[in-house]
Amino acid sequence: MINILMIEDDLELAEILSEYLTQYDMKVDIADEPYIGLSKLNLKKYDLIILDLSLPGMDGLEVCKEIRKKHTSPIIISSARHDINDKVEALEIGADDYLPKPYDPKELKARITSHLRRFEQIQISASEHSNKTLEYDEFKHAIFYKGKELVLTNAEFDILSYLIKKEGGVVSREELIYNCSSINEESSNKSIDVIISRIRQKISDDSKTPTHIHAIRGIGYKLTQ
Repeated sequence: MINILMIEDDLELAEILSEYLTQYDMKVDIADEPYIGLSKLNLKKYDLIILDLSLPGMDGLEVCKEIRKKHTSPIIISSARHDINDKVEALEIGADDYLPKPYDPKELKARITSHLRRFEQIQISASEHSNKTLEYDEFKHAIFYKGKELVLTNAEFDILSYLIKKEGGVVSREELIYNCSSINEESSNKSIDVIISRIRQKISDDSKTPTHIHAIRGIGYKLTQ
């Protein structure tokens, strides 16, 4: 059963949409006031939120901001307000979609299904990522070892991030030289080995019995987790 919270003061519309979605194994809780909706969110976990903008007591954009402070569930804005500024602001503050009224319930159902599928894939990906000992965060430009950020030189960072991206694949020393911007193209294979040795020390990886960075004789290295 998919649990949905609909914050909508038009109760007739809310009931019509709720009845329609029920046939697709979706249970809709309705809140006709924003504060009631926020209270429901604190008491129960919802898979998705449908939010009107023109609400009594608090504008829907403010409600969206409040929701995003604590919750990650997808938010679909369902509104009769067609001002492009409302749409842009809603998406900027955390809404996942903006569906202008009037619309066919079939379209709402399709969008709900699409966002839930995408959200599930993101959660699976995040779960797989968090289980890894070495994590490369491209957005933060950082590498974490067992959840702790590593202090690395530019060369160490470039080599380790490249190995993480190529996880499971054999990477030659020459490939590292040509794909790591902080390493001079005139560098020798020996200099790569020295940098790898320093990285191993920082992640407690014994070169004789390595857990993560494995030397491939005559070629280069391979990273596993």
